[in-house]
Amino acid sequence: MPKSRRVAIMLDLRWPLKRHADIFAGTQRYAAEKGWESVIDEYVAEHLLEQPKQARLYDGVIGRIPARLAELQSRFPIPLVNIWFNSPVRAPLPGVFHDAAAVGRLEAEHLLARGLRQFAVLTRKDKAQLEQAAAFRAVVSEAGFPCIVERLPLVPSRSYATWKKTERLIDSWMDHWQPPIGVSICTEVMGRLVVQLCRRRGWRIPGDVAIVAGMNEETLCTHPRPSLSSVEIGYERIGYEAARLLDQLMHQQSLRSRSKKRLSHLQPSARKPSQPPHLILPPQGMIVRESTDFYAVEDKLIAQALEFIASHSHLPINCDTVAESLHVHTRTLQRRFRQVLDRPIADEIRRVRTERAKRELIQSDRSLTEIARDVGFSDRMQLYEVFCREVGVTPSHYRKQRRLAESLATSPHPTP
Repeated sequence: MPKSRRVAIMLDLRWPLKRHADIFAGTQRYAAEKGWESVIDEYVAEHLLEQPKQARLYDGVIGRIPARLAELQSRFPIPLVNIWFNSPVRAPLPGVFHDAAAVGRLEAEHLLARGLRQFAVLTRKDKAQLEQAAAFRAVVSEAGFPCIVERLPLVPSRSYATWKKTERLIDSWMDHWQPPIGVSICTEVMGRLVVQLCRRRGWRIPGDVAIVAGMNEETLCTHPRPSLSSVEIGYERIGYEAARLLDQLMHQQSLRSRSKKRLSHLQPSARKPSQPPHLILPPQGMIVRESTDFYAVEDKLIAQALEFIASHSHLPINCDTVAESLHVHTRTLQRRFRQVLDRPIADEIRRVRTERAKRELIQSDRSLTEIARDVGFSDRMQLYEVFCREVGVTPSHYRKQRRLAESLATSPHPTP
């Protein structure tokens, strides 16, 4: 059999970023509802300065607002809505942002639920990611477990020398790990690097290292294997709510302008400036993929049973099959399962099959019959019944829900 080839892919995978594309899609959905004209302009400040004083270039601006544009607001009183978490003018401007602390808590709770007792965080010197890492560490520390934190440069791939330094930093951080360990990693690209470094050490993913990485950039999360579990932020909602907030601000400014004209003969009253509105949106949820699809236990027999189920769930296995593979009586294994995991063997088999069905529904266009067969359900109807009971929606509805974010990112006027 020929040796498997190893192929390098040289692409600048930083752009386009999902957080930019999805936020843009959200603004366009609201713009379509209101009949707005949208103009893509990365140099609003410069264009404002070039315009004649009486000309009105824009009625409002949504975006990654820099300090220079905020400073011009006294000369050009245009409502601004910021969506840039790390903006230097985040505090004084209205804005809509994701809840970074909630992301960190969600990741920690997910890995704790996998039975892990050792944790590590790889973050960058970035306000959002530092806040996320702090929340992750707080949750696992409150649960009584250690967490090793490493901070990377803001741009780890600035140059080859910086990248090598980053790799050495991560390698040194990993020297302190005690697998099995749950790891939160700032980006999908860094997640892929950690996967490679784990393989050099002979560590299995997720058997030795369970990884949650990035903000669900689907292509980088799903390829190459193992696929990476990640948090879906819901950036499209941020864009939509930013547009809604801008609409309110533009309406308020219009009312103030008309009121000012009517009362221009009166003495102006001293009014204390109000705090700018900030809307903080929670993440939509954890997208579980192969990198965390396991359960860590100290009981060797149960660990072997879980590994057998993970490797053979696509086959017609049951409680007896698992017990036979470990050369123990079914009743003995069932009792140990309940003692250690507080659930029967059949529940774990069903859980693994359901998680794999979820991934197939998202990542392929295959029929329910094909998916049911390949993940271990007896037929399409069994998949349907189990999925509805465990997930709360039909497989088809789940597929539509999970693909909505992707379709919004590629359509200029997504359907609400």
